[in-house]
Amino acid sequence: MKVLQVINSMATGGAEKLLLDTIPKYIEKGIVMDILVLNGTKYPFYNELKNNPSIRLISLGNSSVYNPFLIFKIIKYLKKYDFIHVHLFPSLYWVALAKWISFSKVKLIYTEHSTSNRRMKHWILKIIDRFIYSKYNKIIGITDNVKSQLKKQLQFSDDKFIIIENGIDLTKIEESIKYDLPELNLNLPVDVKLLIQVSSFQFPKDQKTVIKSLQHLPQNVHLLLVGQGVMLDQNKKLVEELQLKDRVHFLGIRMDVARLLKTSDILILSSQYEGLSLSSIEALASGKPFVASDVPGLKEIVSEAGVMFPFQDDKKLAEICVELMTNKNKYDTIVSNCILRSKQYDITVMIDKHINLYKSLLK
Repeated sequence: MKVLQVINSMATGGAEKLLLDTIPKYIEKGIVMDILVLNGTKYPFYNELKNNPSIRLISLGNSSVYNPFLIFKIIKYLKKYDFIHVHLFPSLYWVALAKWISFSKVKLIYTEHSTSNRRMKHWILKIIDRFIYSKYNKIIGITDNVKSQLKKQLQFSDDKFIIIENGIDLTKIEESIKYDLPELNLNLPVDVKLLIQVSSFQFPKDQKTVIKSLQHLPQNVHLLLVGQGVMLDQNKKLVEELQLKDRVHFLGIRMDVARLLKTSDILILSSQYEGLSLSSIEALASGKPFVASDVPGLKEIVSEAGVMFPFQDDKKLAEICVELMTNKNKYDTIVSNCILRSKQYDITVMIDKHINLYKSLLK
């Protein structure tokens, strides 16, 4: 069985991290699996895959992922694989169109990672979307909510869809060792309490609410922000305006996220919505309490395990952090609940479900 995974790039999003962690494990199970990126910018995830001799990484260059001429570059790869497994827009479009204009018989699978699709709000784009999705043999929704939203929007029959929840390598998280504070080189106070959010600086993430929450927290509470993106400068400007520069630390892209989670005291994810956030699952598994905004995609994962706060309510977020920092019983209870919930998202379960799907489509 030969599978080609296709994605826009190997930047630092959840879908990219999923491929980084899973492709070696598929190969260990005897699946021939390569990865094709529309844009081969050498992000850390890209370099890690490139340095793995067992993985074939194909780059279509460094041009914009929205360049429609990528369709013609994709065509030559279609006949070499049993399945093309696609992630994210516009890879979704270009692979479907490549199959359509080349009359290829290759089977296509698409994983929908988000509960929101803004294209569906425009009637012309909605029609185009329906045509594009129709070219896929199977559409994977990473949660029941994702599947329901897509089914409602596309009006396809139920057998077009399947739910396979994303997973993480729980062992890698569990075995990670926290840093000693001086190792971080951040000039932190001895009595520091560390909050952390790991997410790209782009919509629908909402680091601004976490930054604002520091106004209501003691001076020894500092915030680590991991990631990059188009909204990074906006967040840095907010930090300057609120005079929080000494307490907010922008760490950029990191390959040691598990260790940073272990080093922090409270883990936060403030978003307007999520699909099935790998960052949230990593947070649940970290052995620290996880606090998340009460929104679609997070509510389903975090509710009754971690702690939730109303979207953009920085004062409530601060209240929750104070309670966790001053109530050890509450802290320990939340940690136990989070670890228990994380067991539902073991990466091996997800991989076995994908392989079973591939096999079913070969029949």
